Amino acid sequence: MPIYEYRCEHGHTFEVMQRMSDDPLVSCQTCDAPVQRVFHPVAVHFKGSGFYNTDYGTRRRARETAEASKSESSSSSDSSKSSDSKPEKKASTSSSASTASVD
Repeated sequence: MPIYEYRCEHGHTFEVMQRMSDDPLVSCQTCDAPVQRVFHPVAVHFKGSGFYNTDYGTRRRARETAEASKSESSSSSDSSKSSDSKPEKKASTSSSASTASVD
């Protein structure tokens, strides 16, 4: 059975063990003043990773954003490099071929 805490208008605080189906008390045990049930926050501790938005999937999300930025930068740099690098390769291949044939 749960223990409920009550507080009256005069500041008296007391605890009563009641069933959940029982009606709440209406008067103070000390001075017969009206009472209200006192609620406290429940202490819940979430241990481990994955309970916060910043924790969940950070490795995968970081990897995906890194891959996306790499593919965007490489595709734009590849297109500029490919047009620049192809003539150089042809020139270097022809010069290496000519040096190999001369020797």
